Amino acid sequence: MLQQTQVATVRSYFERFIRAFPTIKALAAAEERDVLRLWEGLGYYRRARQLHEAARRIVQRHAGRFPRDPGAVRDLPGIGRYTAGAILSIAFGAAEPILEANTIRLFCRLLAYPGDPRVRAGQETLWAMARAVVARREPGTFNQALMELGSEVCRGRRPDCGACPVAALCEARRRGLENRIPPPKRKGNIEHRREAAVIVRRAGRVLLGQLPEGGRWAGLWDFPRFPLDAEHDAGVRAELVERVERQTGLVVEPGPLRLAIKHGVTRFRIALEAYEARYVRGALAGGRIAWRWVRPAELVDYPLCSTGRRLGRLVCEGAAE
Repeated sequence: MLQQTQVATVRSYFERFIRAFPTIKALAAAEERDVLRLWEGLGYYRRARQLHEAARRIVQRHAGRFPRDPGAVRDLPGIGRYTAGAILSIAFGAAEPILEANTIRLFCRLLAYPGDPRVRAGQETLWAMARAVVARREPGTFNQALMELGSEVCRGRRPDCGACPVAALCEARRRGLENRIPPPKRKGNIEHRREAAVIVRRAGRVLLGQLPEGGRWAGLWDFPRFPLDAEHDAGVRAELVERVERQTGLVVEPGPLRLAIKHGVTRFRIALEAYEARYVRGALAGGRIAWRWVRPAELVDYPLCSTGRRLGRLVCEGAAE
């Protein structure tokens, strides 16, 4: 949960998740929908699905006990070199190295490494450094101290060298390069998109589909959603009809715009327009998305993305009126 997410955000999710799945076996036996529902709001949903699959593999291959062998740990879905080292050193006291954002910055400065630490050569150099310095006694405490040192003292901007316990060993400081090493990460290009989501109603139910493998929010459920190109009202209505039919097989009559949301997904900045629509005719198409008619009261049981949950609340408010 802490991968790319702050501790303050994770805490309540972690506590709720552990109450629902207190053991590896309990998580392995759970339905994916229940796992995703408890993860809802944390984002990067692939992490939840990989965690679920890792629990299943541990039950199948390791009798429900987390493996201690580094190769077996790295073989689990969603666990790479850093996460494996963190787990093995902190949980099991194994002398395994770690390398993450804070220790990358710390090691770059200690070595005065001038290159890009994210490319292969940089990674090889820094992993060699991590292996060389990892403590044999209490390696978990040592690794956590390295991360804390990088986070609180060897900061990205204005490092507090006066408070650093290893300042005398820092080659970047000796050369006056502590504010230039490591080089700043190149910012990716932000892509702006306009999308529509459609709340299709029929006989007291709304249309919901489970998103397929390989796409955004795989495994979650969502309302019909697609890029929107038309600018004027008549064009938008025609595009909604055409896109919904292409995606679901149904002909609908578009209704009013209910909500406009601006949100971000990785490098995308999305302007989402949510419309009402009424089912007219047609049968649900087979395909990559599994469509289902759902009662508003049942939406709470389906894992949705953050914007999908906002639309779900709109649906429930409309049903209560």
